[in-house]
Amino acid sequence: MGKPTLRRDARRNQELLLAAAAEVFREKGLGVPLEEIAQRAGVSAGTLYNRFGGREALIDAVMPELVAERMDEAMRRAEAVDDPWESFVTYVTVLCEQQADDPALRDAVSRQLQNAPELTARCTAELRKSVRLLERAQRAGTLRADVTSEDLMLLIFTSALIVRETVDTAPDAWRRTLSFSLAGLRANG
Repeated sequence: MGKPTLRRDARRNQELLLAAAAEVFREKGLGVPLEEIAQRAGVSAGTLYNRFGGREALIDAVMPELVAERMDEAMRRAEAVDDPWESFVTYVTVLCEQQADDPALRDAVSRQLQNAPELTARCTAELRKSVRLLERAQRAGTLRADVTSEDLMLLIFTSALIVRETVDTAPDAWRRTLSFSLAGLRANG
């Protein structure tokens, strides 16, 4: 038995809520009051809770696709760079730039919400794709051989935390700390 079909007005409200959530999350992060999303959508908070039940379900309905789009963009830009080291650096740098501009992505990558299983799974899957950049740089001898995929995920996670904590007071502070980290990962560093 399939999912029941939504009435036209219910489907419209759901679409309005999803669009509003995507906008508000990207403007203010995943912790924004749900009432603000409902207001932006032009529906009651009760409609939001009735349709999604709460924050985690709404986030899981909106964010996995947005995360995939942004991380795919970072991967495309990195793969367009021929040099293995520069490709690796491009990926990490683009992800940090995106996080500086997109509070929702920053919250997702830094795992601010652990109870959104779809989002968590998508973040993990997208970060795993970046391992091929790591391995390519290692084969080229430009990235230290002892760097693991867990180290890469930790680098991206900590960069997200640094961006989150400094974006309002020192918007480019993450660039300096990222450059120190990357220098330590370079094989000839």
